[in-house]
Amino acid sequence: MAEAIERESMEYDVVIVGGGPAGLSAAIRLKQLDPDLSVVLLEKGSEVGAHILSGAVLDPSGLDALIPDWKERGAPITVPVRHDNFLILGEAGSLRIPNWPMPPFMHNHGNYIVSMGNVCRWMAEQAEALGVEVFPGMACSALVYGPGGEVKGVVAGEMGLNADGTPGPQYEPGMELLGKYVLLGEGVRGSLSKEVIAKYDLSAGKEPQKFGIGIKEIWEIDPDKHREGTVTHTMGWPLGNAAGGGSFIYHLENNQVYVGFVVHLNYKNPYLFPYMEFQRFKHHPMVADLLKGGKRVAYGSRAITEGGWQSLPKLVAPGVALLGCSAGMVNVPRIKGNHNAMLSGKTAAEAAHAAIKAGRQGDELTGYETDVRSGPIAKDLKPVRNMKPLWSKLGLAAALPLGGFDMWTNALTGLSLFGTLKHGKTDAASTGKAKDFKPIDYPRPDGVLSFDRLTNVAFSFTNHEESQPAHLKLKDPSIPIAVNLPEYAEPAQRYCPAGVYEVIGEGAEARFQINFQNCVHCKTCDIKDPSQNINWTTPQGGDGPNYPNM
Repeated sequence: MAEAIERESMEYDVVIVGGGPAGLSAAIRLKQLDPDLSVVLLEKGSEVGAHILSGAVLDPSGLDALIPDWKERGAPITVPVRHDNFLILGEAGSLRIPNWPMPPFMHNHGNYIVSMGNVCRWMAEQAEALGVEVFPGMACSALVYGPGGEVKGVVAGEMGLNADGTPGPQYEPGMELLGKYVLLGEGVRGSLSKEVIAKYDLSAGKEPQKFGIGIKEIWEIDPDKHREGTVTHTMGWPLGNAAGGGSFIYHLENNQVYVGFVVHLNYKNPYLFPYMEFQRFKHHPMVADLLKGGKRVAYGSRAITEGGWQSLPKLVAPGVALLGCSAGMVNVPRIKGNHNAMLSGKTAAEAAHAAIKAGRQGDELTGYETDVRSGPIAKDLKPVRNMKPLWSKLGLAAALPLGGFDMWTNALTGLSLFGTLKHGKTDAASTGKAKDFKPIDYPRPDGVLSFDRLTNVAFSFTNHEESQPAHLKLKDPSIPIAVNLPEYAEPAQRYCPAGVYEVIGEGAEARFQINFQNCVHCKTCDIKDPSQNINWTTPQGGDGPNYPNM
């Protein structure tokens, strides 16, 4: 069908996919360097910020480099971190770990508690004021390749397909947006970025990318319990040794707190239920007391890239570059990546500008690759590169002292006694067989502190046009029931934070159901499915969650 579709095209100097911190930084920097460059930014959410979900404690170094006068320009970055707590939880109590043994870069003073969705909305205003064409509601469903195999553009805005993939009565074929260079800032496990990495073998010689799932709620709490500027991170209960991960509680303004939970996706037990681990966490006495009398006002979930330095793929291919979390630039122990996303967008823009000025197009932006491998992003990621593999292989109790020692030696000498540790298996391959584990009995949500998934999904304000094709594609429709159910107890029923996947019936009557309308675009299914049978593709533009101030 694709060959028969005729599309109009528009040409730009640079086409940017994704209205997150990386893509917006690239757009802003390009126009700062040359106001005459034609730059278009395409965002699949209904508005810029609609699909942005992050903790977030922001290290402002990326924004300082891009827009030094962001305070004077009214950026929504107004809550400095005042108190920084790190706790190890037991089921009924907690132990505070003092901050002084940690390297200075682990401290949060000088950082800000923010809504990255609102920061991106503000950045979009800055971009538009400079002349960037920003188009929300424009999902990019395919790449356009040139005669030499280079990426030369994207297909954006295709809408109105029937459930079987054929054009419906309101079908719009979309347009080809063509550029001298295409910058992909789609975030974690972006569908176009995934295609580029595979097509050009950009991960050759690198460690497998690693991921976590982050689940977050916004609560309005009793003003007497609110402590604006307080940051708390926890590890330990309820996960224990079952999985890596932990929680965050950030007190922002207006008596609101961000309450979130991260589970590393290399967990073995297929019965583990990340969403229910989060709901159980909120019943810890410390958390329950904080939330008592409050109300949850928003919910969402997103995968997180956690592989770090050794998993960073090659960042460029002919005509295209990967920005931010499309490549994986999160500093795991710092729990921060937005500053690196901004820096990557900035330096990619500088490389693209230099290439266009020199009369080039459609080649590799090697200057961008060089800067990331040797500049501020490298200085942020390399010293912490061993924390994640230490945690995965040795567990939390051993990883804390060994990882802390390794970060100190890196900070002081630039060297590590461990060298660069490997991650080993992918997160999908880490999933164990159901026969080797016991099901986990999770407490029933009480509707006050804890909630069932479908109730919470309503607080993500997710919407999908139901007549379109399901954007969650099974490579082999038989695998969920024939393989994943007997071998792994079909973990898609549990790792999805939105209740998208269900096994209906038993025995010979069992069938696999995909409720794609619930999807919050976290991409966990694309990552964790043990058979790697689920391919997340973009639905039509404007669909998905509509996060207010995540």
